[in-house]
Amino acid sequence: MFTKSMYEGTREENYTLLIKQLEALIHDEPNRIANLSNAAALLQQFMGEINWVGFYLLDESEQGLVLGPFQGLPACVRIPLGKGVCGTSALSRETVRVPDVHEFPGHIACDAASQSEIVIPILKGSELLGVLDIDSPNKNRFDETDQRYLEQFVETLAAAM
Repeated sequence: MFTKSMYEGTREENYTLLIKQLEALIHDEPNRIANLSNAAALLQQFMGEINWVGFYLLDESEQGLVLGPFQGLPACVRIPLGKGVCGTSALSRETVRVPDVHEFPGHIACDAASQSEIVIPILKGSELLGVLDIDSPNKNRFDETDQRYLEQFVETLAAAM
């Protein structure tokens, strides 16, 4: 399952519009789950050639991540810090872009159709809140432009959390 983006401007214009849409949706909404749910739906609608988008949230009591709001097939529920792409991004607090998930040591395959992945940590100040995870059925789906604007998207979201 993947959708083609409905936006028609340049990629940069489209990402700017996406972030403005996110700002409008989360403005004055204090509920974290509602905001993450709308953010996942926005990304699913916006991004073409993806098969899963969602959030894993830090569960400090278990030293790992737990599944949050998402769009796509059912997913792995818990991911230990440092394991797979999501756990690696959470532990390092850095974006991890994987052109071919089959070449990533310890990749956790929740959906066999996934070929590439990008994971962006959600930070509020120095506090790790979780990660944004996006999978694609295509290899090399995510580039520097995606990374730059998705990091801005996550920063906007984190400011409301």
